[in-house]
Amino acid sequence: MNPLLVRQFLRQALIEDIGSRDLTTEILFEPAAGMQAFLVAKQEGRIAGLEVAEDTFRLLDPNVQFEVHIQDGTDVETGTILASIRGTARAVLSAERVALNMLQRMSGIATTTRNVCRKVADLPVKITDTRKTVPGLRIFDKYAVATGGAVNHRFGLYDAVMIKDNHIAAAGSLSKALEKIKNGIGHLVKIEVEADTLVQVREAAEFGVDVILLDNMTPAMIAEAVEIVKGRAITEASGGITPDNVRDYAVTGVDVISLGWLTHSVKALDISLDTAPIK
Repeated sequence: MNPLLVRQFLRQALIEDIGSRDLTTEILFEPAAGMQAFLVAKQEGRIAGLEVAEDTFRLLDPNVQFEVHIQDGTDVETGTILASIRGTARAVLSAERVALNMLQRMSGIATTTRNVCRKVADLPVKITDTRKTVPGLRIFDKYAVATGGAVNHRFGLYDAVMIKDNHIAAAGSLSKALEKIKNGIGHLVKIEVEADTLVQVREAAEFGVDVILLDNMTPAMIAEAVEIVKGRAITEASGGITPDNVRDYAVTGVDVISLGWLTHSVKALDISLDTAPIK
């Protein structure tokens, strides 16, 4: 993750939460009062976002001592201490909610992704995310997906060409859309085409595109589409895929499975911040 983008987001998040002042904390604690705290996992899972949490506290107290006890990507049990924090009470308590919000969400995504990847670990298929992320959180969500063991799809519309059904309808046909696209991109840009039917799969394969997105197809249709493509393009299954049915799609021979579920239906991992005054 780009540190500049991370800190820019965290500054805005802190401004949103603190506003003009943290009324409670500033009344209770003098500026120099110190505090010790611990980030503790309240349930089993895979951790992601400790550096983000550290950056959050450091924005309010540049001298904060943030000691990590485990690294991102580590699977932990309930009760594991993830990090120890020493800093001013005002900084620790004012940054707490933003730091936990990010750490809990990212660890939840990493844990879910890990669980999905485990379901298909014995098969030659890649699990990837989508652009179905909360605006402003994409770099964090995709980092968490990678920490969970999957790979990242395109980060934005600028990464690669993806010709979807609305593009084809507006352009007049797939051939017309591809002609314009190929004349407008450089040689390093890949082209993916969305296909809703097996007829469209055949058409896309004949055009020699890089990736064919098999959208909202049943596992049986996916298997047939893979046979039609015969390795002429990377095949990607997407649409309606969840942890419960991901293996049904994986056994079809498809190359990639993308799940918006990893980020748009995330459940945060329960992590707490326990504090104690410095003696």
